[in-house]
Amino acid sequence: MTPLALTGIHTDIGKTIVAAVLSQALGCDYWKPVQAGGLAHSDSDVVRELNSHPHSTIHPEAFRLHTAASPHVAAQVDGVHMGLHDFKAPTCTHLLIETAGGVMSPMTSQHTVADVVAHHGWATALVVQHYLGSINHTLAAIEALRARGVNLLGLIINGESSADSEQFICEYAHIGILARIPRLTVFNQNNIAEAARHLRTQLPPELTPWIHT
Repeated sequence: MTPLALTGIHTDIGKTIVAAVLSQALGCDYWKPVQAGGLAHSDSDVVRELNSHPHSTIHPEAFRLHTAASPHVAAQVDGVHMGLHDFKAPTCTHLLIETAGGVMSPMTSQHTVADVVAHHGWATALVVQHYLGSINHTLAAIEALRARGVNLLGLIINGESSADSEQFICEYAHIGILARIPRLTVFNQNNIAEAARHLRTQLPPELTPWIHT
C-alpha cells in the first residue's frame, strides 16, 4: 500500500485544513515531510489540534527548518542537506502526506514537489481552489504530475464550487472530483468533525484504501 499525498495548485491553497478533514474522515495517519518556519505552531500541530479521530497518529516531520522560506532555501540557510531519498515515509499504511507549496514548488535544490511524489510512488490528490487563473494553475499542475507518471487520483475542491470551471477542467483533463471541503471560517474539532462526517457519506472508492477504522 502506498501513502496518499496531498499537493496543491498553489501555495496557501488550504492543504492543511483539507488534511485535517481528510485524516479525520479516513482515520488515517498524517505526516508533513518538511516544515520551514513556524515551528512554534507547525502544520502538524494544527492537524493534531483539529483531528479527534482515535486512530490517527501525527508523525513528526523529517525536517524542521527554522527559516520561513521555500524548503530548498530554508535548508540552505539552516545548513541542512535534503535529497530525494531523505523523504522516506514513516509508514506505508493509512498515511496521508501533506506536501509543501504547490506541485512545482522546490523541495530540494534540484527537485520539485512533483519530483518527490513521483520518486516515491505516492498516490496523489490535487487540492484546488477557484480564483481568477485557477483553471490555468490546475491544468498545469495536472500535466506536471502526469508527465512524471504520478498516480493522480483526482481533485479535492477546497471552498466554494464553480460549476463552469470544474466542468472545463474535468472534461479537458479527463479527471474526476474526489471530494469537496466546504469553506470553513472557524477551525475547531467540531467543525472539522462535521466536515469529515459529511465527506464520509460521499467518499469515493478511490479514497477507501486509506480508511483506518
